Amino acid sequence: MLMMHWTYRRAGAYRRGMKDLAIELDDRPGALAEMGEALGRAGVSIEGGGAFVVEGRGIGHFLFHDGAAARRALEGAGIRVLEERDVVIQRLDQGTPGQLGALTRRMARAGVNIEALYSDHDHRLILVVDSVPRARVVSDEWSRGT
Repeated sequence: MLMMHWTYRRAGAYRRGMKDLAIELDDRPGALAEMGEALGRAGVSIEGGGAFVVEGRGIGHFLFHDGAAARRALEGAGIRVLEERDVVIQRLDQGTPGQLGALTRRMARAGVNIEALYSDHDHRLILVVDSVPRARVVSDEWSRGT
């Protein structure tokens, strides 16, 4: 079971080892398929993420257990990796409205800028931020209910 790669914090913050890769994709049919095929050939699974076209430029943020292996597979297929970054992963209480607003307000008060946000395949919130240490303090406090 892959859970052994993560550290669990009381209310659901998982952390260690997960990487977000920001990638550039061509804005054309098949670009996303080529990305998925390259990762598949390398045996690398995507754990979450999303892709968007903004002003004619495809940008993706995807979550991996092994960022280095994902980077090698993508670059080997000619796909540009823009950044590889640590993430803060937080489970929210899906039954309580306002969780996203409350957590992100705490991040803002701590001076944390959220640069990308998406969900993984286990319904956890993935945050790509400008200050992982500050964001982890907020995440730890959130997980403890303080």
